[in-house]
Amino acid sequence: MSRRINVLFLPPRDQEMWVPWVDDVIAAVSPNHNLTLLDYTRPLAPQFKNQEMVIDFGGSMGTREMVDAAHDARLWQVLGTGLDHFDLDYWRSKKMPVANAPGPFSAVALAECAMMFILMLTRHYNQAVANLKQLKMYKPVGQELIGKRLAMIGFGASAIELAKRAGGFGFKLSAIDIRNISPAEKQEYGLDFAGYPDDMDKVIAEADIVSLHLHLNQETRHTIDARRLALMKPSAYLINVARGALVDEDALVKALQEGKIAGAGIDVFGKEPPDLNDPIFALPNVITTPHIAGVTDGTSCKRAGCAATNADRLAAGLEPLYRVD
Repeated sequence: MSRRINVLFLPPRDQEMWVPWVDDVIAAVSPNHNLTLLDYTRPLAPQFKNQEMVIDFGGSMGTREMVDAAHDARLWQVLGTGLDHFDLDYWRSKKMPVANAPGPFSAVALAECAMMFILMLTRHYNQAVANLKQLKMYKPVGQELIGKRLAMIGFGASAIELAKRAGGFGFKLSAIDIRNISPAEKQEYGLDFAGYPDDMDKVIAEADIVSLHLHLNQETRHTIDARRLALMKPSAYLINVARGALVDEDALVKALQEGKIAGAGIDVFGKEPPDLNDPIFALPNVITTPHIAGVTDGTSCKRAGCAATNADRLAAGLEPLYRVD
C-alpha cells in the first residue's frame, strides 16, 4: 500500500465557492493522504514546509512567493484546464513539475452549456421572455435545428461531447483542428467535414452555428475577428464557452449591432469580471452567463478525482499524469 503524502490545497478565496469544489477535493484526497487547506492570512513558509504536493484551484491561487516557498513539493496540481492565467514559465524556472486537469474532466459541462446556448438562441429566448411579460402569446417563431450546420472550431474533448449531443438534434457537423481528425473519428462522431485551420474560413462561412473549443494562446487570440465575423451568415450564431479573448469583442458587438450575425451565446470574456456597461449586455440577441459553462457538480467531482489520482501516483513513486511543464 502506498504511503500517505502531505498535500496542501490552495482553495478559492471566495468561500461561497467552497461548495462543491473544496468539499469534493477533501472527499477525494483526504482518505489516503494528509490534506491541509492554506490559510491566506498566515505566513506562507511554515504552511508549505513538508508539503509534497500542492493543489491550486483553477491555477489562479498560486503566486511566485508561494512556489518559492514550496521547497518540498514534487508536483503543483492545477485544478483546472486553461493555463492562460498561470505563470507557467516561472514554475518551469523553479523546476517545479506542473499538471492540470485537462479537457475531458469538464467536457460534458462545456458541451451541455453550448447546447443550451444553441437552443436558447434559436428559440429567441430573450424575445420570448419579453413577449410573455407583455402577454404577447405565440411569438416569436423559433427555428428547428434539423439540417442546420454546426461548425466546431477546435475538436478536443468538449467539441467531441458537443458533437455527440448535436447529432441527436439532426445537425450537420463540421470540425476544424490542428491535428488530423481520423476517418474513424469522423464516422464515430457523425462529422461530414473535418479540416485544418486553412479550412476555417470556408467552414465558418457555411455554418449556421459556430462554436469555439480552443485553448487561448498567442496563435488563437482573436481567432474570431472582424474579418471572420463578416464571413458568417447574417442568420448564424456564435457560441463561446472556451476563452473570451478568442473573440475580438469590439468587432463582435459591432457585428451584432449591425445585424451581420444573428446572435451570440457568451460565457467567457476577455476581462473577468467584465464591465457591465459593455454594450454586449444590452443586446437582445445575446445570451450571457458568468463563466459557468464548466461549473457543475460533475466537473468538480472529476477534477477532484484527477488530483487524488496524481496524489496516489506521487505516493507510489510514479510519474504524475497530465504534466504540462
